[in-house]
Amino acid sequence: MNADVVADHGLWFRVESGATASSVRRAAERLGRQVELSEPRVADLAIVTAEITSNLVKHAQEGALLLRPVRRGGRAGVELVAIDSGPGMADLALSSADGHSTTGTLGIGLGAIVRQASRFDGYSLPGRGTVLTVQVWDGAVPEPDWAGALARPITGEQVTGDGYAVRVTDGRRQVLVCDGLGHGPLAAAATGAALAAFRAAPAGSPGSVVQHLHRSIAHTRGAALAVAEPDPVSGLLRYAGLGNIAAMIVAAGERRRGLVSLPGIAGHQRPSVREYDYPFPSGATLVMHSDGVVDRWDLADYPGLTGRAPLLVAATLLRDAGIRRDDACVLVARAES
Repeated sequence: MNADVVADHGLWFRVESGATASSVRRAAERLGRQVELSEPRVADLAIVTAEITSNLVKHAQEGALLLRPVRRGGRAGVELVAIDSGPGMADLALSSADGHSTTGTLGIGLGAIVRQASRFDGYSLPGRGTVLTVQVWDGAVPEPDWAGALARPITGEQVTGDGYAVRVTDGRRQVLVCDGLGHGPLAAAATGAALAAFRAAPAGSPGSVVQHLHRSIAHTRGAALAVAEPDPVSGLLRYAGLGNIAAMIVAAGERRRGLVSLPGIAGHQRPSVREYDYPFPSGATLVMHSDGVVDRWDLADYPGLTGRAPLLVAATLLRDAGIRRDDACVLVARAES
């Protein structure tokens, strides 16, 4: 692959200096042209990227930015996810308005992002940090996603062995989270094979899809993986998993409920695959993640986050529960029809 081509899983940047900010802006411009945005929108994307990275340099602790293509219905745009661990903002909406500043500047940074972006969202807690998600499209903005996810490589690697995929086939909404064994290119190859097989798999229940993936990645080193299917009509979530993929359902007024993944490695041995059904009422949230994310998180610790965009929830959990000594992936999906 051309080194200048950004794959769908994207590129992560640690943003700690103005020099890094310049390289991120140039990468964003290249990606805008890669997905064939018009030149005016490439220029808007450059402004958005410059303002986000400037804010990370000025305010962030451990600031990071994910830059990736986003595709919907045969069209493509660019998505940016900015993460920092502090100090956070008491009123993100106010901070996003032109003229507001906390550092004596003109205060037009976040306001400029909101104006130039096709879609902007954010969540911030004082003392915990801020997450921003931005999309830049030409023309009409696609409908919000019912699922959102992101994956980050272990420190020192350029590719991640963790990955995810989302599909709708024969009326079934299905998601996959996959953790290729080990790290680096071979783990990434196993996950890449699983994602491709998932997207091309015949329509079927999660259990049958997991069986299909097991057969399809036998030529790789194997992976832990799980497939979930939220069904808003029946109010159920169907789930089948192999290995150490964690999955939980969070519903209003209830303690989170862990889902069962059986021991095994997809692509190796002859694993036992079993599908389980769980109640999944309207408004419930599904969270799935690899073992690069510790499972001690609690959405109750984030006032107002439950019910926000799935990608915003996933990015917040990755920031606070993801570990740097392993690949990490978080996926969040909702029950709404």
